[in-house]
Amino acid sequence: MTTNSLSAWILAVRPYSLGNSVILVLVGSALAWTDGSFHALPALLCLLFAVLMQCTANLVNDLWDFLKGADKPDRLGPDRAFAKGYITLRAMKAGIAGFTLAACAAGIGILAWALHADVLRCGGWELVAVGAACIVFAYFYTAGPWPLAYHGMGDIAVILFFGLIPVGFTYYIQTGAWSWEVLVAALACGLVIDTMLMVNNFRDREEDARCNKRTIVVCLGAGVGRWGYFALGAAAAVLCLTLLAGGRTWAALLPLVYLAAHTATWRKMVRIDHGEELNACLGETARNILLFGALFTIGILLG
Repeated sequence: MTTNSLSAWILAVRPYSLGNSVILVLVGSALAWTDGSFHALPALLCLLFAVLMQCTANLVNDLWDFLKGADKPDRLGPDRAFAKGYITLRAMKAGIAGFTLAACAAGIGILAWALHADVLRCGGWELVAVGAACIVFAYFYTAGPWPLAYHGMGDIAVILFFGLIPVGFTYYIQTGAWSWEVLVAALACGLVIDTMLMVNNFRDREEDARCNKRTIVVCLGAGVGRWGYFALGAAAAVLCLTLLAGGRTWAALLPLVYLAAHTATWRKMVRIDHGEELNACLGETARNILLFGALFTIGILLG
């Protein structure tokens, strides 16, 4: 692969994972639609911000996992662009800065629209605070003196920044409100997306232990990885069932189809147990997340 080529950058931003950001904005916007407050422009800006911030986080992760010794030539997971030498250090730093600035531009657009629409409760400072937190998370998930992913905080960070914040604020920006249903939907999405981190950490548990990357699986054992993966998806489906109390029958029941696919992948993961073959489970997990997002969004729109 040519150094700093388009193909190298595509590999670095991990397009297979970007569907996570898409489903979060879709779910939040679907909830806004059913509540009569959907607005296309802020929804598109939220989508742009979410995808750009995920690209930023992926690039920072690509760089700093290598610098900290977590990504070596014999890594079990998919190739990392910087570790393979496909992107130079100078270019990677410039790319991280570029994606961050682009995300900030999208965030300013969101703020400008929300202020013009007069939907905010705290004069826009809440959006500034959340945007700043997203940037800090993108960097300090793997970088900095106390990276979250290296101290057992990765799963909490994912549930917060790939669940509660994006779904909740996509809805809030369009409606100026919150509801218990939004909280349930956001938490369910965060739990489902955390299955991707869990299968990654389960696969990499021996490598992570060697480089002192103390994930939950490293700290508590492989059994937590096996059962934690299943529990995350099952808990998300159970949470969706609580939406029956709000009369959202389809939103409550359609995610059960996801649970069947999730269970099948979990059984394969347990059977394989270790090694590069677990990458097949990573691919299936990405597919299952998209399935959940599609089913949940359709269910919300159907009522």
